Amino acid sequence: MHQIDTLLGGWERVTAGWLVAGPAPVLVETGSQTSVPMVLDALAGLGVGPEDLAGIVVTHIHLDHAGGVGDLARAFPGATVYVHPAGARHLVDPSRLVASAARVFGDILDSLYGRLDPTPVERIVALEDGEGIPVGPGRTLTAIHSPGHASHHLALHDSESGVLFAGDAAGVRLPDIGVLRPATPPPEFDLDLAIRSLHLFAARRPSALALAHFGVLDADPADVLGEAEDVLRAWAAVAEAAWSRGDDVAGALAGAFGADPSETMAILNGVHSNAAGLKRWLDKRAAGA
Repeated sequence: MHQIDTLLGGWERVTAGWLVAGPAPVLVETGSQTSVPMVLDALAGLGVGPEDLAGIVVTHIHLDHAGGVGDLARAFPGATVYVHPAGARHLVDPSRLVASAARVFGDILDSLYGRLDPTPVERIVALEDGEGIPVGPGRTLTAIHSPGHASHHLALHDSESGVLFAGDAAGVRLPDIGVLRPATPPPEFDLDLAIRSLHLFAARRPSALALAHFGVLDADPADVLGEAEDVLRAWAAVAEAAWSRGDDVAGALAGAFGADPSETMAILNGVHSNAAGLKRWLDKRAAGA
């Protein structure tokens, strides 16, 4: 298993992908479209040629995870593209996804993330919960549907190493900052589903957790998953208290947990984004949606 720094925005140790090696090698996470040159160089350095890659899988379709899918599908014409069933149509026709991202990120979209080129429908396999991606004899990546961060989120459990690729479902921990922060963006964050997904991960007893932001953690997975749940519940409690009072949710979260520690974190996993996701979840819950 080879970790690849996909260098979102040129930042080191912010976004990660992995080549899971074997007779049918699989790339886990493509990074953004702006990351494609770095990913291609890394794969070439690992000896992966245009005809060698068997699979490309993304944990979800947010652009920092899946923006490079269309480009990499062209570069590796024999690779099957794997995604959650709810995300498949957006890889075939990414126009709505890209338009939504453009509204959120404005002028920095193209320089930071890029766009998302379409992938031919015949190249895509929608992974059902528990379905496996074969890598070699005795080695499979098993899909775990893990909504909460997004409805189209899945994780992958490697049968050989025991590593669980958690995407964003267990939060964000950048090495230069060290603090585990939840990832609760709009429009689909759901606290109950997010906690259920963490429990699903714990039940599989992984040997290690691999976070898309960033890397394979050296801490005990059970401890990290417990911390992730505690952090989620704490942020949700502060948000709910502010929401109930009619106060600014982002201001309450910043007051309780500190402002964004860096420009990178502000863009990738900012307090305002998390606050918007938590507020939308609270509004939907109140409306019985």
